[in-house]
This record gives sequence, C-alpha cells and structure tokens, in this order.
Amino acid sequence: MHAVIPLGMTPDSAPVDPFLLAGKMTNDAVLAYHTALEFHGSAYSATNRFVYLSEKQSVPLHFRGYEFRCTPAPKALIDKAQESFGVETAERMGVSLHVTSLERTLVDILDRPNLGGSWEEIWRSLELVEYFNLDTVVEYALLLKNATTAAKVGFFLEQHRDALMVEEKHLQSLKKEQPVQPHYLDRKNRKNGVLVKNWNIMVPKEIIHQVWDEII
Repeated sequence: MHAVIPLGMTPDSAPVDPFLLAGKMTNDAVLAYHTALEFHGSAYSATNRFVYLSEKQSVPLHFRGYEFRCTPAPKALIDKAQESFGVETAERMGVSLHVTSLERTLVDILDRPNLGGSWEEIWRSLELVEYFNLDTVVEYALLLKNATTAAKVGFFLEQHRDALMVEEKHLQSLKKEQPVQPHYLDRKNRKNGVLVKNWNIMVPKEIIHQVWDEII
C-alpha cells in the first residue's frame, strides 16, 4: 500500500489511517472482530489493536503505537469455502476495504471473545447496534458448526429479545445446536460461572448481572 505524504510533512510525521493500513496489509484482508465494530461505528471503546482476516500468515505488526493482528477465518468456513459469508465492501477516504457485516461480527466476536475485548466491551458494543438481520445472524452461527457459539448467540439474543425483536424461530434454530453437556461461555473464567439451563452454558456472573468491573 502506498500513501501520499502531504506537502510540508515527512513520512515520519504524516498521519496514517490505521483502518486503511489494516485493510491493505494483504490483498485479501478483511477487517473483523472489534475492528469491524469500530469501523461500523458500533464499538463502545476505541483500541489501538486492529484485527484483520487473511489466508496469509503474519506475525503481529506494531506501528506508531498500533498493533495489527492477522488471523485466519474460522475453519468451518474454510472447509465449506464460505470465507466471504457476510463480508462487505465499504469505502474509507476513497479507498475500498473489505469488512465483516454487523451480523457476522456479532457471531464472530462471541465465537472468539479474546478478539473483542472485555465482556463489558463486547456487550456494550453489541448493544449499540439498533438492528441486526437476525435470519442472517442465525444462518451464520449455524454455519460455524460450534455448539458453544450457537448457545452464546442464543443467550445474547434472548437477553436482548425485545430490543432486537427476536422471534422464537431464531431461538429455536439455535437451541437445536446447543451443547448436550454444560459448556463454559468463557473458558478462561470458570470460577464464577452461573449455569444458564436454557442454553446449557456456564455464564460469568458479570454478564448475567451486567456488573462490569473489567477494562478493555
């Protein structure tokens, strides 16, 4: 990627848009996870980490205080040649970029919360979105073939049933794929979980009660 240096500035002082940089790291880069939320204007907090999807492996890059992290698409998508599901093309400063849709981002960030920040950040960010195409959300969640992820998405939708106008058909489709045995919503936090029998997942207390004490 090339950048034009404004008159009177040097390469070291010229501003660089990190979204453009992340979106052009590789020729197949797709802005995703918390970075997609920020791009769509739906992140509760801004971060200095920018995540993009790519088939090309790359170590994290640090530039001007920003971290750029590459990660592959979920394996289930790769196996089904569905990597482009929910990928949109958008413009930023006249440059075309690829970014995951809000529907795909909701599922992706619950599937891999370590790329979304704290649970407070994830919940509050997703709550900033006023509308999701729930048929697409459910279709994508089921495409990942992950029982825990299906339960996470179902739990989130049920918690926000009225605000998002969630219908019973959406919940029932996800319940068919929920775990047979209790799974942890957060594998790294197994000490303060509460069993949500409706979805057969152990959910951290701060999510149940939305008592946020984490900082992204």
